[in-house]
Amino acid sequence: MPSAVSTAAKYGRMKNFINGSFVSSESGRTIPVISPLDGTPLADMPCSTATDLNAAVAAARAAFAGWNRTPVKERVQVFFRFKYLLERDKEELTALVSEENGKTSGEALAEIEKCIELTEFATSMPQLIAGEVLEVSKGVECRTERTGVGVVASIVPFNFPAMVPCWTMPNALALGNCMIIKPSEKVPLSVVRLAELLKEAGLPDGVFNIINGDSEMVNAICDHPGIDAVSFVGSTRVARLVYQRSTQNLKRCLALGGAKNHLLVLPDAQPEMTARDVVVSMSGCAGQRCMAASAMLAVGPIDAIIERICDEARRVVPGKNLGAVINREAKERIERYITEAEQQGAKVLVDGRGHVVPGKENGTYVGPTVIDYVRPGMAVATEEIFGPVISIMRVSTLDEALAIENASPYGNAASVFTRNGSSARYVIERASAGMVGVNVGVPVPREPFSFGGWNESKFGVGDITGKSSIEFWTRLKKSTVKWNPEAGVNWMS
Repeated sequence: MPSAVSTAAKYGRMKNFINGSFVSSESGRTIPVISPLDGTPLADMPCSTATDLNAAVAAARAAFAGWNRTPVKERVQVFFRFKYLLERDKEELTALVSEENGKTSGEALAEIEKCIELTEFATSMPQLIAGEVLEVSKGVECRTERTGVGVVASIVPFNFPAMVPCWTMPNALALGNCMIIKPSEKVPLSVVRLAELLKEAGLPDGVFNIINGDSEMVNAICDHPGIDAVSFVGSTRVARLVYQRSTQNLKRCLALGGAKNHLLVLPDAQPEMTARDVVVSMSGCAGQRCMAASAMLAVGPIDAIIERICDEARRVVPGKNLGAVINREAKERIERYITEAEQQGAKVLVDGRGHVVPGKENGTYVGPTVIDYVRPGMAVATEEIFGPVISIMRVSTLDEALAIENASPYGNAASVFTRNGSSARYVIERASAGMVGVNVGVPVPREPFSFGGWNESKFGVGDITGKSSIEFWTRLKKSTVKWNPEAGVNWMS
C-alpha cells in the first residue's frame, strides 16, 4: 500500500518517488486527501517544491541514456511483468481506486482492467516501431528508427486515478523515455501503487518518478528546462494554459481538455437499448469522465424513449450502483447547475439533488438527474457539468441537432441512436467530434485505436493512446550508410 510516515490519516503523510525510492518533500505545506465515499481522511499530500522537481528531473536525465539505448524488446519485458502484477493485485487496486475516487467497485475494476489492456498494448511496441531499410543506391542504405524524446512529464486528473496514468506511462516508457508524473492532489494514492509495481517488475531506478503538488507544480513542470515533453489531461481552461506555457518553453505538448458530448436520439432508435445506454453514459463514474453523455438531442417525437430513460435513471441509486462525486465543492456546483436550469424554465424529470447515503453522511453524492426542455443557450446545455446529469434539448430535424452539436466549442465525442444506417452515416460524417458512436453511449476506442478529441477538447497534434501516441513519444532518426568505396559517388550518395 502507499508509503506513509504520519498517523493523522489512514495512509499518513505521502512521499515523492524519485530514483526508485520514496523520499520526503522539503515542503511544509500539505493538502488533505479525503475519500468522497464517506469523508474518511486518507492521506496528507505534500505540495512539492522546485528542489523536489529538480531532483526528479536529474534522476530521470541520468537514467535516460541507458534506458533509451536498451533494445525495445528488452524494455517491454518490464511491461509483460507489470501486466502480470496488475492482474495479480487487481482486487487491491480496485479497492484503492474506489476509496480515493468514489467509484463503485465495478467501475473501479473496469478501470484496472483498462490499465491491463493499455499495458498489453505497450508490449507490442517492438512490432509497431520496426524501422525501414532500403538500398537507395548501389551499396548505400537508408534506415529509419524511433528513439525516445527524453524526459517527459505526465500531468493527470482525478477522475481516473490509475487509467489515465496508464494512458501515458506504459507507451512512453516502452518507447525509451523517462517520466515524471504529477498525480491529481485529490487522488494521489493509486499512482504510488503503480510505481511500486513498476519497481517490482524490474523498471530501472530513475525511469519513473512521482512529484506531488498542486497548480504551482504544474507551472514548474511546464517551465523546467530539463523536461522535453508534457502531456496533460484535465479541464479545457487548464489544458489551454498548459499547452501555451509548455510550447512557449519549446516543449512538445499534448493537452486534453473537457467536453460536452451530445447524444442524438432519433425516433427509430431501439427504446430499451437506447434508454439503458443513455443512462449508463450519463451516470457512469458519477458523470465524472470526459466521455460522459451530458446533452441529449431529442429528434422528433421520442417521448416514449424519454420515459424509459427516466425509468432507467430511477434504478440508479447513490451508494449502491452510483458512486460519489469527488468532493463537497463538486456536489454543490453540480446541484447549482440543476437549480439554475429549473429556474430558467427547464423541467427536472428525475432529480438527484440532496442525496444522503445512510451510514455515509459525510460522503458526497449526487443522484442521476434528467432535465427536459432545455434550451441551447442554457449553462446546462453548453458547459461541462461533470456530474450524473443529462440535459434534453428537443429539435425537429437531424440537421437542427447537428447544428447544435457543431456549435459546441468542444469536440470529444458524439453518438447517434438509430436503426437507420443512412442516418448513422450522416451523423458520422458531420459531427464535429474526434470520437463518434452509433448506438454506443460511450464511444471510447479500444487499443490499438487511439483516444483523442477535436476542437477545444484537445490542444496539440496526435492522440494520447494507441498507435497515434507513438509519434508524440518518439523522434525519428534517419541514417544513410555506405561501406564500399568502389561504389563510387553519384547524386544519391
